[in-house]
Amino acid sequence: MFAPGELTDDGFLGGRLHVLQPRRGYRAATDPVLLAASVPARAGQTVLELGCGVGVASLCLGFRVAGLRLAGLELQPAYAALARENAARNGMALEVHEGDLSAMPAALRGSFDHVIANPPYYPPGSGTGAADPGRETAMREATPLSAWIEAGIRRLAPRGMLTLILGADRLPAALAALDDRMGSCRVLPLAARQGRAAGRLIIQSKKGGRGPFTLLAPLILHDGAAHDGDRDSLSRAAAALLRDAGAVSLELNRNVGDPSPEGPTLRDTTHLL
Repeated sequence: MFAPGELTDDGFLGGRLHVLQPRRGYRAATDPVLLAASVPARAGQTVLELGCGVGVASLCLGFRVAGLRLAGLELQPAYAALARENAARNGMALEVHEGDLSAMPAALRGSFDHVIANPPYYPPGSGTGAADPGRETAMREATPLSAWIEAGIRRLAPRGMLTLILGADRLPAALAALDDRMGSCRVLPLAARQGRAAGRLIIQSKKGGRGPFTLLAPLILHDGAAHDGDRDSLSRAAAALLRDAGAVSLELNRNVGDPSPEGPTLRDTTHLL
């Protein structure tokens, strides 16, 4: 477990959430917040986060949509303990279980309306490994992406929704893993700036869905052609998601849920760019 001096207390959603996370290990940034913003959950539904880390995605979703039943699976016990603590200190109920995708705890073997995940970004053998073991486990794939997707599909109720945030280069692997049990697949590319290739994407698919594959226009995260020192360059659409607990719909011309009392829900965010 982490000692108090090994932790930082960080604000998310414009300071509406306060999250403890390791100073040197894996640290949540924008990806889990964007993942949470894209989940079309409604009050009373069940949500399972695979690889929940310190709980940021689940807690951001729970802040935006009251009345959800949230559960998380986390491999690393120290991160699971922080997720429980973060839920408590933010006044939310998040049931966190320790375990591996290949041996799902019995309490999580039911079915869920939504399964969400931010799987490790780097494939095995790529790049230079992280010095911190916790960060290395969180960032580098030990379990294949196909196994993450299979675990998610198995835990979904009929018509349930699987939502993942991935590196853009993992799209072919993700599509290959989404078999005929899934459909109505939508992909939202996430580009740092206008004219840049997408570095991340959100992919969403419905169990038993029969709609066509849809590739949406990208969500642009920053204004301007290049980074400009410490100037705040978040686009209006990105700021609404990252700071104001807004939601982005992957269904064209549809709203997702209700906004939080302090933030907007965006209608087809791609129209705002």
